[in-house]
Amino acid sequence: MNDEATDTKPRRRRMLGALFGIAAVVLAVDQFTKFLAVRFLEGQAPTPVIGTLAGFNFYRNPGAALGLGSGMTWIFPLIAVAVFAGIILLSKKLGSVTWAVGLGLLLGGLFGNLVDRLFRQPGFLHGAVVDFIDLTFFICNVADIAISAAAVTLVVASLKGIELDGSDSKHASTVGEDTHG
Repeated sequence: MNDEATDTKPRRRRMLGALFGIAAVVLAVDQFTKFLAVRFLEGQAPTPVIGTLAGFNFYRNPGAALGLGSGMTWIFPLIAVAVFAGIILLSKKLGSVTWAVGLGLLLGGLFGNLVDRLFRQPGFLHGAVVDFIDLTFFICNVADIAISAAAVTLVVASLKGIELDGSDSKHASTVGEDTHG
């Protein structure tokens, strides 16, 4: 019996569990913190936490990063759905913990902001994303932080040669092994 073949399905299930588990946690934390922001920060003056470097400042962002594209809010949910479809397709080859973490962060962040686009004012497909973490140069939320962390994770994985399936592109002899985490 082929040990590698019998280990593939449970490993893939673990990777998918990690991907979707991380996405669910990110989504839950994002929506809970946005609930708190709407409840306690909306209509309030900015609250410094680390001097002028960081704090809380409520903002409903109708656009993308840095408020870009505020006149085309309907396109952001379509992009999120396309990225979700891409992640589902990629997950069929998933064998790397690093990629599972990165894709889970990306998926959770995408859905966190998608929920806002679909269900917040001013209306369906045009909802403004709740931002409240003021980092001096921009205001963001937990979903944005997760998306940024996903980008860093996936770029580092690529630079280190970690393939989606867990193999190491720099060392072809370690196929199926995710020796980098």
